[in-house]
Amino acid sequence: MKNYHMSPDEFRKQGKQMIDWIADYYENLEKYPVLSQVKPGEIKNQLPVTAPANSESIEQIMADVNSIIMPGITHWQSPNFFAYFPSNSSGPSVLGDLLSSGLGVQGMLWATSPSCTELETRVLDWLAEMLQLPERFKSSSAGGAVIQDTASSAALSAVLAAREKKTNYQTNDTGNLGNLVAYVSSQTHSSLEKAVKIAGIGKNNLRLIEVDENLAMRADLLEAAIQKDLQAGLIPFFVCATVGSTSTNAMDPLTEIGRICQTHQLWMHIDAAMSGTAAICPEHRHFLNGIELADSFSFNPHKWMFTNFDCNCFFVADRSALIKTLSILPEYLKNQATESGAVCDYRDWHIQLGRRFRSLKLWFVIRHYGVNGLRYHIQEHIRLAQQFAGWILSSNDFALAAPAPLNLVCFAHKNGNDFNRKLLETINNSGKMYFTHTIIDGKYILRMCFGQTNTTEEHVRQAWETIQETAKKLT
Repeated sequence: MKNYHMSPDEFRKQGKQMIDWIADYYENLEKYPVLSQVKPGEIKNQLPVTAPANSESIEQIMADVNSIIMPGITHWQSPNFFAYFPSNSSGPSVLGDLLSSGLGVQGMLWATSPSCTELETRVLDWLAEMLQLPERFKSSSAGGAVIQDTASSAALSAVLAAREKKTNYQTNDTGNLGNLVAYVSSQTHSSLEKAVKIAGIGKNNLRLIEVDENLAMRADLLEAAIQKDLQAGLIPFFVCATVGSTSTNAMDPLTEIGRICQTHQLWMHIDAAMSGTAAICPEHRHFLNGIELADSFSFNPHKWMFTNFDCNCFFVADRSALIKTLSILPEYLKNQATESGAVCDYRDWHIQLGRRFRSLKLWFVIRHYGVNGLRYHIQEHIRLAQQFAGWILSSNDFALAAPAPLNLVCFAHKNGNDFNRKLLETINNSGKMYFTHTIIDGKYILRMCFGQTNTTEEHVRQAWETIQETAKKLT
């Protein structure tokens, strides 16, 4: 009877070819249009309606990758990708992820692979040191950290833990939510609204706090909203502060928000998805001032720390609140190590039970670059962004639309919304580069985010020239 498995020798052969393919891809990235140029349905219509009955070779599969899949790829790793936020990968990260896939670990319990748990604990303590986080967020304290998939999952975990802590851990049992109210700014990422909905709090019990001229949450309006809800007999329980909003990279006043949370005994979560990475550089650590007042904090190495998606680091000051909220121990998961109380079972720290060996790629990245290497590249991206902002300030046709504290620059052409929309679409459709937009006070604003692994000053200069030349043609 035919054995359909791939033999180790065949895997060795195909694996080497796959590494070569990926290396060639990185070498030739700039030859591709950054934004995929295909039309809706174009990829699907080239794929068979039914699965193959018989085995096909890797050569056949890769031929279809080249002819069908690649035209439908938007190249996030391109040095000319300036859209949304970075999702910057790197060689050591890919190798770490490959090793994780090869080992095939299911790390739900310490017992199911001790290395999976203990490496994660150690690497996250490294990160706490690198970011100069308070001692309360380290595993040696009452707190600690876990790798989640995304900041969305971290936010949901924080909301759930805050909900249970506020209700004395009764909601999971009774399902009675009471009148809980959460607070975010009008610029907070949409994942917080989703988290509030999933947690059963309801969108109507989510307060959007208005922002100041720098698009940061106004602490005075937060206090006023809390007082109003208290007077109405509602129960405030959760606030999310943002370090680097998705739209404009706005920085909320952490210390003021934290003091309000302490006064009213509210859970304070900090979402620093992209910008948290900047705190690795001592000169940018001040953006986290006030974090000592927070109950939880998360940032994404998969955005700006050369670690391929997905990798979110979620820190909590009191791990017992998280574990009490999310832990369920059926008989089939019971084991001697867990019952001893001497180990950490990360299945209790997030929504899902199963988890892969997530920390390997992060470990590879930190060891390959070293702290100094990571700082160098982060500082270089910020330098490039500030240089681009300087060109905007010197222009007679463009103006900055928001502060640019780090690696995101928001700007607009003086000709208004329709012109800026046309400018963006024309450039993106050309395939030369890819950038995105936001809306600020009804104005269509262009966003350039600098953080791809191989983006250099020359790429940024070419992007600025493309923007100026295209604007002149459209005028």
